[in-house]
Amino acid sequence: MPMQRLFIISPSLARLIWKEREGERVREGYFPGQQQRSTYVQIEETRSSLILEANGDGTPEEWTDLPPAHAQALLAVSQGQVEYMRTSLSIGSHEIHILHLVRPGPLDLIALMAGPEDVQAMPPLAWFGPEVTEDPAYQSRSMARNGMPSAPEVEITDAALNSLLDTLEGRIGAHQPQAAAPQRVAPSEPPVAETEADNEHDQNDLTIEDSVIRDLARSLSPRR
Repeated sequence: MPMQRLFIISPSLARLIWKEREGERVREGYFPGQQQRSTYVQIEETRSSLILEANGDGTPEEWTDLPPAHAQALLAVSQGQVEYMRTSLSIGSHEIHILHLVRPGPLDLIALMAGPEDVQAMPPLAWFGPEVTEDPAYQSRSMARNGMPSAPEVEITDAALNSLLDTLEGRIGAHQPQAAAPQRVAPSEPPVAETEADNEHDQNDLTIEDSVIRDLARSLSPRR
């Protein structure tokens, strides 16, 4: 079962990735659950699923495909929701998801996917921001129920930009610059409510172009 490490990424770099590779719209609705265990419905562009997350690290344990109409009905009665654009990149045997969250608030994350045996094998690249894997406030279920964490501002450097351009152009190799040292973010404080004007401003800044949001497929492709 793939595991994930989470990193913050600068919104400017996330936008660059999205414009180069686009992505797919994902919506998730979470239901009440016990600690370290939760159930949620996920609606992607070509499939809808009911997912059990049992180990508390954001890794799905079991899932069941759902008809789109059933998934929409479950989403409507969920306790909390997140919505994001997901862009996928591959670096060797590793898969990277860039998550551009728009609900419940703006945030850009990197999800580095790997098997349990090599989840630490790939060091963070220069365009990765601080790692927040161990901070539960950055898990989707926490953001859906409790709101957005207070994310630090990520500085954009020449090394980070060049590293990202190498990644997008498929020129990953031994010369690829890595982050100088693992960066960690202190556990987040409870989110502070933003004003309506701030929310409107952020939403205007991070509006997703209508051309990218495609209609959900009416039939599901078989899950691999």
